[in-house]
Amino acid sequence: MAGPFYCLTCGAKEEDCKCERYCCICQNDYNVRLCADGNYYCRECREACEYEAQS
Repeated sequence: MAGPFYCLTCGAKEEDCKCERYCCICQNDYNVRLCADGNYYCRECREACEYEAQS
């Protein structure tokens, strides 16, 4: 199992991140999750780009 994902901006884990959360592709702020590359993505963009959020 992979280790936790960390925010690219502040370096914190998703549950500790205090950054403004929005999808880095479409700027949507609904249902965003942190992915392995350290950016937040909405569900639609995660599915389109085949990114997976930390479970």
